[in-house]
Amino acid sequence: MTNHLVDLAVVGAGPAGRALAHRGAGVGLQIALIDPDVDARWKPTYAAWADDLPDWLDPSAIVARSQQIAVYTPARTVLDRPYVTLGTAELQQSLGLDGVTVHPHRAAVLGEGSVQLDDGTVVRARNVVDARGLRDRGAPAQTAYGIVVQRSVAEPILDGAAAILMDWRGTRNDSTPTFLYVIPLDEQRVLLEETCLAAAPPMSIGELRGRLTARLGHLGLDVNDLDVMGTEKVHFALLDTARHPWEPGRPLRFGAGGGMLHPATGYSVAESLSAADDLIAAVATGDDPVRALWPWQARAVYRLRVRGLTALLNLPQEDLVGFFEAFFAAPARHRRAYLSGRDRIGGTLCAMAGTALHADTKLAGNIIRSATRSRIE
Repeated sequence: MTNHLVDLAVVGAGPAGRALAHRGAGVGLQIALIDPDVDARWKPTYAAWADDLPDWLDPSAIVARSQQIAVYTPARTVLDRPYVTLGTAELQQSLGLDGVTVHPHRAAVLGEGSVQLDDGTVVRARNVVDARGLRDRGAPAQTAYGIVVQRSVAEPILDGAAAILMDWRGTRNDSTPTFLYVIPLDEQRVLLEETCLAAAPPMSIGELRGRLTARLGHLGLDVNDLDVMGTEKVHFALLDTARHPWEPGRPLRFGAGGGMLHPATGYSVAESLSAADDLIAAVATGDDPVRALWPWQARAVYRLRVRGLTALLNLPQEDLVGFFEAFFAAPARHRRAYLSGRDRIGGTLCAMAGTALHADTKLAGNIIRSATRSRIE
């Protein structure tokens, strides 16, 4: 057992955990970071709205920037909001661990004031945070399959846009709808990814691979003729169905597994990076990190976001594209409040109400009924 008491023990060295360790050490806290392979290369492609990222993030972590991003529902809408792609290696390197005590072990037992490692060592801490992500495999999940191609290959699909957030052109209505997501990875490479935003049970990667082939064919590209530079597979749970992130149960969870993941969109990295300083400030001052992360406004917004996920899961399949058409017809400030900001209650409510207002009567009724279902199915 170690006799030294650190200020914060962080379990998990993904973007959320590494950001906590990085920011904590930066203000002089004694930080222990526990992960069997702290320097393992992160695999997912991370992207975010530029204005969601904290000011302290090193600009080198951003490898591509789109000043505008298009949406097809199937009519084309251009959103005037900068969207960025984060380099996995660049982001990881920017979150340096100078001053952090790294324990290259698995956490065997997590307690309120200690972590027992798989070698029997016990790390004692005033605060313990679990940043290992969501592990509830029974929850609704987002899945995706993508291919990486040269930018010149993607230009006909982009049609002058720098990126496409959602492309519903050619979407089938006879099963769970999926859309095409197109973002630059750098100046030369573009990711073309077929995405199932939310489903329970999750849509298989094999199904998504077939849908991507069919959609690209619909848009004039034959996958068999493409020089594919890489592939990406995505599968992650969208929420913890056991409890809300602020409810009793120690240790505190942070990041995707701690409520930083937007359950109706799947975005989590920018919110985790931005929330890191709130948690670190609470640790530094001896305040309750749960209260710092989850004031009543943040709790209310999280519940509303879960209702948004409920609507997505319960809407009739033929209504889903119309739902997004109505959502993107709402005022930009309301869309932004729903997509970003953990405590924007008014804006979140306006976005949800505005979506119903911009839908026809039948669709609006289905949206309301789907969002108010008593449980996620």
